[in-house]
Amino acid sequence: MKTFAYFRAETPEQAPHLLASQVDADHWDDNQIQGSQGGKYIAGGTNLLDLMKLQIETPIALVDISRLPLTDIEQTADGGLKIGAMVTNSDLAAHPLVRERYAVLSRALLAGASGQLRNKASTGGNLLQRTRCYYFYSPNSPCNKRIPGSGCPAREGRNRMHAILGISEHCIAQHPSDMAVAMQALDARVETRRIDGTTRHIALADFYLLPEDHPERETVLETGELITHIILPPPPAGQHAYRKVRDRASYAFALVSVAAVIDATSGQIHGARLAFGGIGVRPWRNKDVEQLLCSQPASPQLFNQAADLLLKDAKGSGDNDFKIALTRRVLLSVLTDACKGELQ
Repeated sequence: MKTFAYFRAETPEQAPHLLASQVDADHWDDNQIQGSQGGKYIAGGTNLLDLMKLQIETPIALVDISRLPLTDIEQTADGGLKIGAMVTNSDLAAHPLVRERYAVLSRALLAGASGQLRNKASTGGNLLQRTRCYYFYSPNSPCNKRIPGSGCPAREGRNRMHAILGISEHCIAQHPSDMAVAMQALDARVETRRIDGTTRHIALADFYLLPEDHPERETVLETGELITHIILPPPPAGQHAYRKVRDRASYAFALVSVAAVIDATSGQIHGARLAFGGIGVRPWRNKDVEQLLCSQPASPQLFNQAADLLLKDAKGSGDNDFKIALTRRVLLSVLTDACKGELQ
């Protein structure tokens, strides 16, 4: 691990200024702040510290935000939830309002990592965790996320876990978060504080960037911008489920997962929200698929049409070709169970 400066922020207002004041201006270009250089916030550290030990992340300064007063879960005036960025994954999954009204989120959180990690990992940090691509984690390997322009060996190499949607010739790394997939299905918004003191709200659907020509840039966050809250709108009606296919029953990343909220009665789907993990470079949601499912009576033919639409741009890279067929089977299973009232 390389030497770094350490500072502790006492308020959300102080944190961006503290980070900016401790990092030399030469380190604030977009490539460096979105990559490994510059300053970093640290909360639970469940991902960042691992990356620092491998010298994949080499920040010159860390600003500790773990003691910021962002640990509350509050009901909003419109019946939604406002979740502090420092709420742990365990506390969020166990909160009565989350379990009762946003069961898909609670189930997604409990499907991720281990109990020990969930006790430490923060809600804001979960949104920012980096891919688990083998080559990204190998300091001796080329990787366009770590060193732009160095290449993407995953395209021709070990890619069983990698994405089949949203990929580019420069990167096929999959997004790792379970929580973010459920948040995507729930139309979450991310509240942030900028260095100039202003706040903004970013729809989670707009939060993550596709790799395209710049896979080192993963989110729309600006230099030093701090996540303070995640806002959930009122809960959608329907059956909630998080279905995750993985290599072992726990402590494993998704091969294919789906966060589903489906309102179905009498052979008709009235509302559908479907977000997928394991198959995309970001949490993947296709609203055209959801609209199609509500357009006519439920049937195996309709479900297959929805799968065709979801996967029309899917592209395997060799070892992960199986994900195309697996995604179809998972989707058909979820929709069939929902129409039977057995989705869980």
